[in-house]
Amino acid sequence: MAKRSDTQGRLDDAARAGWLYYVAGRTQDEIAAAMGISRQSAQRLVSLAVAERLIKVRLDHPIAACLELAERLKEKYGLRHAEVVPSDPSGSSSTTGIAEAAAAEIERWLKRPEPIVLAVGTGRTLKAAVDQLPPMECPQHRIVSLTGNIGPDGSAAFYNVIFSMADAIKARHFPMPLPVLCSSAEERVTLHDQALVRSTLALGAEAAVTFVGIGELGVDGPLCVDGFLGREEMQGLVESGAAGEICGWVYDQQGRLLDNAVNERVASVPIPSRYTSAVIGIAQGQRKIKAIAAALRGKLINGIITDEASAEQLLRL
Repeated sequence: MAKRSDTQGRLDDAARAGWLYYVAGRTQDEIAAAMGISRQSAQRLVSLAVAERLIKVRLDHPIAACLELAERLKEKYGLRHAEVVPSDPSGSSSTTGIAEAAAAEIERWLKRPEPIVLAVGTGRTLKAAVDQLPPMECPQHRIVSLTGNIGPDGSAAFYNVIFSMADAIKARHFPMPLPVLCSSAEERVTLHDQALVRSTLALGAEAAVTFVGIGELGVDGPLCVDGFLGREEMQGLVESGAAGEICGWVYDQQGRLLDNAVNERVASVPIPSRYTSAVIGIAQGQRKIKAIAAALRGKLINGIITDEASAEQLLRL
């Protein structure tokens, strides 16, 4: 039998030490004794297990305050699903907590034995969630991207998550082979008439569950920062009453899709119907409250994964 490489051997040891520490609840002294190494080596192996993402930590304890907030959100906005995670007052990340919770919810859907169509949007938070998914064999499912995967300069859109999912999830994946925004309404009609695109549009409409990010508008919003809209065009949207966007679709404070030149150029699959799909928005933070609230009011989504601070603000509105 070929001798394992030093690198693989160290990762195997790190995985064993990580399992003993996080799952079996052993102390570092106990791990050192069990593996025949020093306490310092055991500590380094546990740290390596975390650094190499061999260990993924999820909070399974039902925190009463979070559960209560989730139930109130479901009642106030008529939601099918609501999950609230603890807030980190000193944290600077906009994805910590909700990305892990979203990954767990995506994993629950993927574990279903019956075949489903699972649709995904785009964005930093959703990509962070997908990066948390463990490798899974799901040949019975189909996973479809609601948004185009081509950026404004012709390169791959960085926060399109369908390819990240394909790395971990063994299922049939259907990217949207289009730009996020077309150059004109006429170009969108032409592109949507292509056979490959028509089949993807039809598949997106069949989604049993849909996971989307919720984008705020303004010059610091994703559509502007990622180069899809210019500053003047974005400022014009805000002045016209636009409140947020999902998969590029721009809506007002009541969650109504705007009849404007931007939405006429959006190449994305229409947001699946909340009557036939669980449409779960993943977002948190003060900057996104206006966009989240509008999406909830307009029933563009019927599920939300957010944090305590955001949930409290949404309930006060």
